Amino acid sequence: MTASLSPRIGIVVIGRNEGERLVACLASLGGMSARTVYVDSGSTDDSVEKAQAMGALTVRLDMSVPFTAARARNAGFDALETAFPDADYVQFVDGDCTLDSAWLSRAEAFLQAHEDMAVVCGRRRERHPERSVYNRLCDLEWDTPVGEATECGGDALIRIAAFRDVGGYADDLIAGEEPEMCVRLRARGWRIWRLDAEMTLHDANMLHFGQWWRRAMRAGHAFAQVSSRHAASPFGIWKRNARRALLWGGVLPALILLAAILIHPALLLLFLIYPVQVVRMALRSGPRNPDSWTYAAFAVLAKFPEMQGAARFYINRVLKRANTLIEYK
Repeated sequence: MTASLSPRIGIVVIGRNEGERLVACLASLGGMSARTVYVDSGSTDDSVEKAQAMGALTVRLDMSVPFTAARARNAGFDALETAFPDADYVQFVDGDCTLDSAWLSRAEAFLQAHEDMAVVCGRRRERHPERSVYNRLCDLEWDTPVGEATECGGDALIRIAAFRDVGGYADDLIAGEEPEMCVRLRARGWRIWRLDAEMTLHDANMLHFGQWWRRAMRAGHAFAQVSSRHAASPFGIWKRNARRALLWGGVLPALILLAAILIHPALLLLFLIYPVQVVRMALRSGPRNPDSWTYAAFAVLAKFPEMQGAARFYINRVLKRANTLIEYK
């Protein structure tokens, strides 16, 4: 099954070296591939040619300018507006995802019925959660509450008038560009909603611990950068996330080590606070569910790479250095 054609929607797909995953992505769009812009970010495979063969308008991003996914999405939106000026909504999709056949019609109907809604998203699932614990964690992470939300992810249907109202994504963000835009949307009176509906299947293909670590680093960088940018805003997000990463991943272990050195080695037992935190989180989520323990363990462990990412942002800001991508694929 593929997405049904809607003359009010345009689609922007971004990707780099996605290969057959891009083919699957475009195939899932069905007739909507004719109203799709594919933005390629320096692929060395035949992604552009495959997209063109499947009917998508293609844009090659200028890679002499530092790449961000936000910049790619903005470039896709600009091309979409030129090619399809009649569009009222834009569906953003990552090139490693496939779109559920029923999603666009349901999401479009929701935005038509709620004129104050800027963004609607649904359930993004991991295609192969059984292949690794890291894929499974992605699937758990994307199971967000249904109803009004403060943020969305990379896959979402967005009202074009709202997108224009806030100037789109922030090109300079290396991650977290969607939640950051949602801060600005909410400040302008727009709302974000998560429907109880299937939206996309994602193929993280995250099979190694190092990939998971770098992805968590990227999240920590986003926590710090986005929360700093909107520190004075009542609509700001991720302040607690950034503080927790610095506390649990940096300040607390440093204090325990210092106390063990200066006072007594037995104080190293204070590191037991970390497994205690795992137990506390798992019990709160539901101790009978094995996923609760997995998620809790990795949520606590993630504070260390998140701290690295946050520290990297703050150091770069002090030294006035540009932020560079943290990639896990």
